[in-house]
Amino acid sequence: MARKANVVEIPSLGTLDRTAGQLGRQLAQALRSAIRRGDLKPGELLPSTRILGKSLMIARGTVIEAFEQLIAEGFLESQGRAGTRVARSLADASPATRQEQGRPTETRSWTPSSRIERFAQVAQQFRAAAQIPFSVSVPIGKAAPDDIWRRLGNRIRARGAGAPSGYGDPQGALELREAVADYVRKSRSVRCEASQVIITSGTQQGLYLACQVLLDVGDFAWVEDPAYRGITGILESAGHTNQMIRVPVDAEGLNVENGIAQCPQARAAFVTSSHQYPLGMPMSMARRDALLAWARASDAWIVEDDYDSELRYAGHPFPSLQGLDPDRVIYLGTFSKILFPSLRLGYAIVPPYLVQAFCGARVLMDRHPANADQHVLAAFIAEGHLDRHIRRIRGVYADIHRQIIEAVARLIPRELAWLEPSDQGMHLVLWLAEGIDDRWVAAKASEAQVSVRAVSPMYAGGNGRSGLILGLGGFSAEDIDSATRRLAQVITLAAKPSAAGSCQLP
Repeated sequence: MARKANVVEIPSLGTLDRTAGQLGRQLAQALRSAIRRGDLKPGELLPSTRILGKSLMIARGTVIEAFEQLIAEGFLESQGRAGTRVARSLADASPATRQEQGRPTETRSWTPSSRIERFAQVAQQFRAAAQIPFSVSVPIGKAAPDDIWRRLGNRIRARGAGAPSGYGDPQGALELREAVADYVRKSRSVRCEASQVIITSGTQQGLYLACQVLLDVGDFAWVEDPAYRGITGILESAGHTNQMIRVPVDAEGLNVENGIAQCPQARAAFVTSSHQYPLGMPMSMARRDALLAWARASDAWIVEDDYDSELRYAGHPFPSLQGLDPDRVIYLGTFSKILFPSLRLGYAIVPPYLVQAFCGARVLMDRHPANADQHVLAAFIAEGHLDRHIRRIRGVYADIHRQIIEAVARLIPRELAWLEPSDQGMHLVLWLAEGIDDRWVAAKASEAQVSVRAVSPMYAGGNGRSGLILGLGGFSAEDIDSATRRLAQVITLAAKPSAAGSCQLP
């Protein structure tokens, strides 16, 4: 293994003013300032006096003069032939003192715009989930892919270029697009060819591309109520807040009649038809037919986020909307949830006449998908490993699904919370009794190492029905029982009249 030279570059030194003279003193001051700012850390090795002198185009003796001065002051320490380092003793200095030394003498106050605040809020809402019970989409243990993924990766990388050159296709690797097209035709009744597939970094990017391509300024869009925060955040950030029509969801899914009554001229409808997020029900066939009829009559688009469609525990997964009308539906899917979130590979399947437009929007965003795992995933699908993995985790999640239902029934009083019936997906909805603030419960549960999401902010206005999303994850029955007990304690506390005043978040 090659040894890495532990020598730091010092770009922050800048240039010395030769007309002012006293170059040694100037260099000493520049080094002193770099150390105080933290650009040079305690223990870091400085370049040799010869190399630094050559870099700054000054005499070596001038550098020696500066080093000796800083050694005397305690900023540097000499180790003979081992070189000169920033004094390790400075690591014990008070952080507050170092910050004060490096702080500008003047500061400017600023007022963030509403756009800045909106994006900052999204960052807070989408921070990475901890690997603790009830986290959503955190496959660990038996729910994680087995060793075949690593072996495939080693095999494919061994036969390819160490560093592939040039830009890739905005649509993604043809090998993966062919594998995806074959997979969704068989498993989801999607009607498409590889030429219609665009590899994305996940469903979130697919939603963003769809908004960019399909919606002009002033266009209206139907969005489920409640809805995935990822789509409402995109529309808000794109200036469509006032054009976002929130259409209520009931036991049959999106209420199409309500959408038509509110805004028949909407340009697009964003739906999670196979497994509504967050509530979990599939869209009935009658509603699917009504939605497609509206889209044809209004010359509108349907963006189908096929969320959690593979994981149905009773019967077969519901077929896609896209298969009923491929010319009206943009179909989005991802492998990040059924394999692992860090994979960041998904797909959009679009009508042929929209492919170039989606590619253009993709080029402006990130040019093309990263190549690293595309060929591994293509082989994983083509060789049948994905089908076997889904069959295996369907059984794993079915067991966890049952364990959570049983634990909630045993440990949480029915008058305080109850589960929404569901037979598919990677999460369950736990409704809370009236007066219990789900945001407060979620915050307190997090302190108790239980990760749940509040449902009420997903409704229009951010103050809908109070509930919690419990992710299935890959945790043991003991972990689930323990986490449910801690969650029950938090919910019980939130329900106490004495806690009512403290159970409110801004």
